[in-house]
Amino acid sequence: MFKKIYLILTGILITVVSYAQPGPVIIPQYVKLPVDSVQTKKLISSLNGFLQQSINPTKDNTFSLKDYLPETAALVAEIRGMENAKNPDRKDFYKCYITNIMPLDSTTYIIQLAYMAVDGATPITRISIKLLARRAGDGYLFYSPLKRNTLNWKSKQEGNFTFYYRTSLDTAKAANYAKKAQEFDAKLHAPVYGNQMYFCDDLQQSLEVLGIDYEADYNGLTGADFSAFGNNIELDVMGTGDGDTYAYDIHDLWHDRLHHTIPVTTINKPVDEACAYLYGGSWGISWNDIFKRFKAAMPAHTDWLAAFNENKNFGENQRYHLYVAYVIDALLAQKIEKEKGFAGVMALLSCGKKEDSNDNFFLALHKTIGINRANFNTEVEKLIEGEEVK
Repeated sequence: MFKKIYLILTGILITVVSYAQPGPVIIPQYVKLPVDSVQTKKLISSLNGFLQQSINPTKDNTFSLKDYLPETAALVAEIRGMENAKNPDRKDFYKCYITNIMPLDSTTYIIQLAYMAVDGATPITRISIKLLARRAGDGYLFYSPLKRNTLNWKSKQEGNFTFYYRTSLDTAKAANYAKKAQEFDAKLHAPVYGNQMYFCDDLQQSLEVLGIDYEADYNGLTGADFSAFGNNIELDVMGTGDGDTYAYDIHDLWHDRLHHTIPVTTINKPVDEACAYLYGGSWGISWNDIFKRFKAAMPAHTDWLAAFNENKNFGENQRYHLYVAYVIDALLAQKIEKEKGFAGVMALLSCGKKEDSNDNFFLALHKTIGINRANFNTEVEKLIEGEEVK
């Protein structure tokens, strides 16, 4: 999912970043290892295998316990590449240390790991995490402790959504959120999948339930969401509480449902954003109010093709941006849906990534509803004048 004012780390997205295979863990002398040396050897060997395969999707990691796939994928996304400093010349700067191995029972352990280095005379910790390890066959499988850490939390089921919370839940907003997801899925003919949302009180709690004791990248931040997809379940660990303004953001919900339906590489981002404006507003502002601001910012009888290409930000600042082209695209999408049904909107949405020339967009627009560069100004003017403002 794409939360607007917080850092998002989404386990379901494909990245082009390549990672070197991590080296073996380091076991300091002070770490008390299990008494059974044979099992200890298997445990350490499996752990090294898990970490070495962490550069790949977690579903393909042969040392991952698949019953806990989405939360483990979210945790692995945090440790991926942690051996490298941000300076590209300092690869393999951090080393992975085992700081504790604690038996829970005869087959399960909590393992604490820390990626640490010394810069000059200053010791630095990049990340410190906890993993659960369970004996399986001749080795061990690893997984996030999220379920264990939230064992006593309450839950609420709404459609395909399960909302988990420690203190309170806005049940009306949760029900509306699940209902909107169902509406979007019906439009999109989306696949059916489960959704688990964990509402933590703050960022620190969201890190801890996932299995992260500390991560330097989040110093000074007040909120972050962690997402991953696995076992036909989308997991969202929300680090701001369900009372936050954007906890149930319908704008981002639209993006999320669309991106589960068609390949992201085929999506035209301005049209995607336009539909999110239309169906979910933006920054807590309704579509009606976005359009009011648009009307106030843009003079009558504008050269709409030029304005579309310029795509000026008419939001209150860069952070809370609102773009002219997205509003125009929203009006076009609304017209297409009324006249051609949502299949017509999908044709425009999936016309391909935005090009500087916008040729792919105008080709799809003309094919869908007969609007092209020659009649764009006239048709857009009609849509602007005809849009009802409440």
